[in-house]
Amino acid sequence: MKALTFHGRRDVRVDEVPDPRIEQPTDAVIKVTSSAICGSDLHLYEVLGPFLSKGDILGHEPMGIVEEVGAEVSHIKPGDRVVIPFNISCGSCWMCERGFFAQCETTQNRDTGKGASLFGYTELYGSIPGGQAEYLRVPQAHFGPIKVPDEHPDERFLFLSDILPTAWQAVAFAELPDDGTLAVLGAGPVGQFCARIGHHLGAPRVIVVDSVPERLEMARRHGAETVDSTDVDDVAEALIEMTSGRGPDGVIDAVGMEAHDSPAGKAAHAAVAALPDAVANPIADKMAVDRMGALRTAIKSVRRGGTVSVSGVYGGEVDPMPMMEMFDRGITMRMGQCHVKRWIDDILPAVMDDSDPLGTLDMTTHHLPLDQAPHGYEIFQKKQDNCIKVILHP
Repeated sequence: MKALTFHGRRDVRVDEVPDPRIEQPTDAVIKVTSSAICGSDLHLYEVLGPFLSKGDILGHEPMGIVEEVGAEVSHIKPGDRVVIPFNISCGSCWMCERGFFAQCETTQNRDTGKGASLFGYTELYGSIPGGQAEYLRVPQAHFGPIKVPDEHPDERFLFLSDILPTAWQAVAFAELPDDGTLAVLGAGPVGQFCARIGHHLGAPRVIVVDSVPERLEMARRHGAETVDSTDVDDVAEALIEMTSGRGPDGVIDAVGMEAHDSPAGKAAHAAVAALPDAVANPIADKMAVDRMGALRTAIKSVRRGGTVSVSGVYGGEVDPMPMMEMFDRGITMRMGQCHVKRWIDDILPAVMDDSDPLGTLDMTTHHLPLDQAPHGYEIFQKKQDNCIKVILHP
């Protein structure tokens, strides 16, 4: 089959690779019909390459048609249309029984000290082949796949794989009071959905911060107030001024480790990326720092006693944190990989609503064949051609 594979920093290629097959009785194989490029994939493209091997298959936002199932898979069958959550969980371990699917003890990566295995996301998370491919083997398929109706285009459901539940969790973790103001830092796909979900769940006011005009325009189209970060001297101060000098009740960091206003962190990333993998791996694993501009802004802008919710991916081990600020302001911080299936029952009514209250059909800016995936990665990373979200079609 054809699949998008990693070959080095900013070097991804569509190669011929062996077809996947059933390896365990809890496996399934699906024919992929759509697979999105996620902002988290860009971290692999740029920063986390030392944890990938040449030929690793990328992608963790797929859906498709079931081709084959193992003997212990009964809730789906060949011909069913399914969405595949990005984290691989068993549904029955101690963690899964409590809704912590991203920490599944059956697929947990104890050798690397990480949580549940993820599709297409480095040796730290199991080196599981990803879904930017024509076919995908799905481990733990007795629990993971989400069956969806045959009607409607793929993008109506595709985002259930990651960015919709990730955004839902981010808003839930922000713990807004009924009259609360939500601020969202970063207007990429997750940030866009955070703003829409905030409104959907009753937030009377949502403020979105970014610097890319088309992203800000999309946020405004769905009812958010916007702040262009290039128009203000200090984003945190601007958010505080917009909220009666108090600050938003909840602030979501939907940016993560590659914040643009963090030159020192960017230099550190570039230095590590230039090293051979054998040298870079232990440095990145034990001594890494992040570009923390967005997180610092979230901490400094949230109101005293408010909550910072982190959905952007971070990978640093020695990040300096403004502990005095955090302690003095009495803030709560919640974060982590999304527990996808924990939120699906809450999200599905909105996804199935023909009025499309979450705007699932107003997110994708580029549909590309799998052969053009390298181009999709490039324009997404460089924010070219008004690119906000790319869907690949094998």
